[in-house]
Amino acid sequence: MRLIVRRLEPGELNHELLWLGVSVGALALAVIWFLLGLPWPICVFHTLTGHPCATCGATRSAIAFFHGQFFSAWKWNPLAFIGYCTLSIFNAYAATVLVSGAPRLRLAHIKTNEKKFLRVFVIALLALNWIYLWNANQPV
Repeated sequence: MRLIVRRLEPGELNHELLWLGVSVGALALAVIWFLLGLPWPICVFHTLTGHPCATCGATRSAIAFFHGQFFSAWKWNPLAFIGYCTLSIFNAYAATVLVSGAPRLRLAHIKTNEKKFLRVFVIALLALNWIYLWNANQPV
């Protein structure tokens, strides 16, 4: 796998514009949701089992993250916190290349064994995060 820097080719999907738009749109919808005082999302898994789901605490982690309470955000859901940090970095990168017209970062030449490793790594992260959530004894 290699990280390359290149300009967009004609007709190529502009990932930076797409995912920055999705990210900003999702944030806007969340803000509107809470400003309207709509009810908190209910976790069906937790309701049925009494145990946290794999994403339990992600909403509370996001609220803490956006209030600058990073340690609290980490405690609610470490994997969600890492995701918010990564998304913030990507959004800054995407906004920068969109405004400046700079070349884009792209992954190239991803081998089959590297794809397999990444899949196993992501599944392991999800499992470890879920184990943490089960053992954290946080009120849900």
